[in-house]
Amino acid sequence: MKTITAALAALAFGAALSGPALAQDKGTIGIAMPTKSSARWIADGNNMVKQFEAQGYKTDLQYAEDDIPNQLNQIENMITKGDKVLVIAAIDGTTLSNALANAAAAGIKVIAYDRLINGTPNVDYYATFDNFQVGVLQANSLIDGMKQRFPDVHPWNVELFGGSPDDNNSGFFYNGAMSVLQPLIDKGDIKIVSGQMGMDKVGTLRWDGAVAQSRMDNLLSAYYTKAHVNGVLSPYDGLSIGILSSLKGVGYGSGDLKMPIVTGQDSEIPSIKSIIAGEQYSSIFKDTRELAKTTVEMVNAMLTGGTVPVNDTKTYNNGVKVVPSFLLKPVLVDKTNYDKVLVGSGYYKADQLK
Repeated sequence: MKTITAALAALAFGAALSGPALAQDKGTIGIAMPTKSSARWIADGNNMVKQFEAQGYKTDLQYAEDDIPNQLNQIENMITKGDKVLVIAAIDGTTLSNALANAAAAGIKVIAYDRLINGTPNVDYYATFDNFQVGVLQANSLIDGMKQRFPDVHPWNVELFGGSPDDNNSGFFYNGAMSVLQPLIDKGDIKIVSGQMGMDKVGTLRWDGAVAQSRMDNLLSAYYTKAHVNGVLSPYDGLSIGILSSLKGVGYGSGDLKMPIVTGQDSEIPSIKSIIAGEQYSSIFKDTRELAKTTVEMVNAMLTGGTVPVNDTKTYNNGVKVVPSFLLKPVLVDKTNYDKVLVGSGYYKADQLK
């Protein structure tokens, strides 16, 4: 009798454990991230896992380390395993058409995350920040910084850096910045000493900081043996650190040679420390917690038949369709507000920036 009672109790206990767990199991969300080499993608992945699991989903988070075939294999495996929705930050947004056709055939929905996926009808939604506005903020910061640091210089000598040409966002960052800078170039207030303009000339494949540093080295030796650099438009912190290393290597930031104004994006810890030290001038903060929250809301609505939140249905044409999008607001961070924006919001702890 004791044995039967114990068995019944165990069954009841097991049911009590499995009941809510089963009720909360809404399926698996596949999350394909490009690389762990950038701190922001690690934060994106972690934030999505945390928020999806809090909503009762399982997650399948994969990093491809900027290897396109690797990301394709990861996505195909997610499809084979029957993941309910794919959230994809593409390495190259033009390489996924066949994989996403397979996803569509299996009834799997797709959200392009931060980077638009091009050349396919099988992208349901796009969750990102206002990438054109990112460029506008960077250019305005560049100008404001040069006004403060080089008030008596005319024209300002500036060099331009772009993001990876295979990342759809790079064009939006560049075009946003040039919407501010081009009128000043035309007026003669800004001089691009090297003459290198356009994404075909200033793009930095895979957002590689070493490539940016090498290009800055070449620019300095070819065009700045006598002239001084006043500003560098950099679209990403990882490039900014490389650019700053190049500038410091020839003496900028020491003696009477003032550090040029260098912009950035993603508010990565090394760059915030650089801003605090008076080297990098600014960065763009993109709160990955909010992007993850928006993505979870979109997935929930897709899987429950609700209204998917979007606030832009015109801007992001992937060559086949205009992808309904939700754009979040980027925030400029510099020495005056980094503590309030980054520490005050809980994104970083103060000790991380020391």
